[in-house]
Amino acid sequence: MTILETERLILRELRTEDKYSLSKVLSDYDSMQYYDHPFNEHEVEEWIKWNIENYAIYNCGLWAVILKEDGTFLGDCGITMQNIDGEVLPEIGFHIIKEYCNKGYASEAAKACMDYAFDFLGFEQIYSYSTIDNLPSQKVAAKIGMKKHKIFDKNGLKHIVHFVEK
Repeated sequence: MTILETERLILRELRTEDKYSLSKVLSDYDSMQYYDHPFNEHEVEEWIKWNIENYAIYNCGLWAVILKEDGTFLGDCGITMQNIDGEVLPEIGFHIIKEYCNKGYASEAAKACMDYAFDFLGFEQIYSYSTIDNLPSQKVAAKIGMKKHKIFDKNGLKHIVHFVEK
């Protein structure tokens, strides 16, 4: 089911058959360097299941990012409810397969998700957080108009939070 369209992208619900394509980013060491570890096959399956559950519970989640031009699966992007320093808040997240990074896809998808969160989900504020050394994610947050909000500790790592108000 298509959720959003941008100039170059389609964002649709993840499906179990996306496992192989999504593993190109979630199981890649370089792409997951800011996580505890790259995901194994079971963890990718659980990631998809978690998002399908989120669609039912919250009417949002991470969606598949598809290139309109040729149907290429680029990764995922969307809004999930995250525990950020003790508060459950709407957060923009994304993972783009490394060969498609630095082409503006993450920013384009994240901006569309931010607009969707304000216009259709009714959120007044949207957040993004990452480990303090995840500069690529922080650049995307800044590019879509988010401002630095605070730094907090999670699992022994410093994380930076960005946010934007409607």
